[in-house]
Amino acid sequence: MKSQTLPNTNLETSSILLGLMRISSMTDADIRSLVGGARDAGINFFDHADIYGAEPHECEKRFGDAVTFSAAERAAVTIQSKVGIRSGFWDFSTEHILRSVDESLAALQTDYLDLLLLHRPDTLVEPDEVAAAFDELQSAGKVRNFGVSNHTPGQIELLKSSVRQPLIVNQVQLSLTHAPMITAGMSANMAGLEQSVDRGNGIIDHARLNGITLQAWSPFQRGFFDGIFLGDRETYSALNDVIDELAVKYEVTPAAIAVAWITRHPANIQVVLGTTNISHMTDAAAGADVPLTRPEWYRLFTSAGHVLP
Repeated sequence: MKSQTLPNTNLETSSILLGLMRISSMTDADIRSLVGGARDAGINFFDHADIYGAEPHECEKRFGDAVTFSAAERAAVTIQSKVGIRSGFWDFSTEHILRSVDESLAALQTDYLDLLLLHRPDTLVEPDEVAAAFDELQSAGKVRNFGVSNHTPGQIELLKSSVRQPLIVNQVQLSLTHAPMITAGMSANMAGLEQSVDRGNGIIDHARLNGITLQAWSPFQRGFFDGIFLGDRETYSALNDVIDELAVKYEVTPAAIAVAWITRHPANIQVVLGTTNISHMTDAAAGADVPLTRPEWYRLFTSAGHVLP
């Protein structure tokens, strides 16, 4: 499994994360098997959020009840969670961040989070409140590193006006067919081309310039929860033809090629896999080690319907 050290940290992490948002209905034994399968595949990075499950912290609690790490095992894995989404509103207040992290630690049955991400942007954010929460969490040893999710460069810079800690991660939606952060830069300043609309405000370039690791969620989604493009020959026939051809060449599954397209990017983008099927996870994770050539990467790009001007 391809690994990378997150900038400004000593965290040596796998390029693939296992997302745990769908484990609430699984048995303890099945959760242990899923986590064990991930570890066997070289995945040492586990992604949570306080809202995953039917009620707050439910999936974190299911994970904490099912999986017991020794001190050495805990040191060998990276656990991150996210905070900020509440029922009907977002909340980056000091009080909510501190309370939710305490609840996450209790649910996960761990003394610390390796990473805490601010979930979807709170437009009512007061950066000083976030800074106060981060300082307290860091000084108490409850959170070791910090980041964001679904934030624009401007929103990150606003937080940095008060927050002292490096913001080392931005988790964003990215797939072969949902790639506005990449496509806009490919056709900059071209009037009349839908692809030219910049919906990310330069997320990918900002990340590379500032030592921020991007984490791609929904790597197989056509759009915003519109279903997956893999095997969709009605909408993405040409793309699936190319994916299948490359899967044969590299002796991997089509899902691995979709992952490889993301991990091939020099921004060192990580991929979050949310499956609870061990075989699907292992097959897709293999894409991190597929060395797509530049022509192959661009062929996938254009067969997905994106434009090379």
